[in-house]
Amino acid sequence: MLPGDIVRSIAGDVPLNDDIRESLRTELGLNRPLINQYMDWISTFPEGDFGGKSLESKEPIKDLLFRELPVTLLFTSYSILISICISVPLGIYSAISKRQWVINLISIFSSAGMSIPNLCMGLLTLIIVMTLFNWSPPIIYTQPWLDPWNHFKMVFVPVLLVGWELSSPLIRIVRYSILQNLQTTYILTAHAKGLSPNSILLRHSLPNAITTPITMLGLQIGLLISSVVIMETLFGLPGIGRALIQACLARDFPVIQTLSCCLILFSLLISLSVDIISRLIHPAIGSDQDIA
Repeated sequence: MLPGDIVRSIAGDVPLNDDIRESLRTELGLNRPLINQYMDWISTFPEGDFGGKSLESKEPIKDLLFRELPVTLLFTSYSILISICISVPLGIYSAISKRQWVINLISIFSSAGMSIPNLCMGLLTLIIVMTLFNWSPPIIYTQPWLDPWNHFKMVFVPVLLVGWELSSPLIRIVRYSILQNLQTTYILTAHAKGLSPNSILLRHSLPNAITTPITMLGLQIGLLISSVVIMETLFGLPGIGRALIQACLARDFPVIQTLSCCLILFSLLISLSVDIISRLIHPAIGSDQDIA
């Protein structure tokens, strides 16, 4: 439905007459019915071609996918890990702290992360670090096992921004879960038995309270995917998100469809992983006794 097509992208600034344009569209198969184009695309998956070839570069899409998928997997793994490292300690501390100014400060930190759009956050961060510190992320991406320091410099800022955004609602959920759990009968019984506050918190309260934040993390997959697409484009990370934006600009339909399916499958796998982790932490989840 977007205006333009891949023929205009391939031609660039070179003017083409109608005959050459139609000839190129015929060569690319764009003049065929959409259902036929779709069936041709989907039929490549059983053969292992994952969408065939890019209309723009003629590169096999599976090569593009295998080259850029590890970048996105690393980026999302870093972001989820950072969000957990931020949300769990701050949520626990705000729940047990008696200092109101600390609670207010954590609440401001959480509200800012939820209210500032990630696109605005990324652009402001780039402007600030380039203006105040005269620094910009590296242009050439390297794998962590080849050049760890260059890899760290390239992913550090976007990972922090996405981790902050993901952790912001989780901080409040962790705090609420801990406060609710500390008022349960078995926690009061543990206090009556003389157990130390740290033991009660870490061994009894936290394992039961952490399942709700983990479930919430699984529900934020849509936010994570959108943040990955924006941050990869802003910071030049050669992952699936940036490739998807470039394919949309070029109207490279097979690449768009394949990468979109890859992101959807990735979301489903993360949601499944979250359910499995929740079950491992709290085996009673999903049991017949709870359902009954």
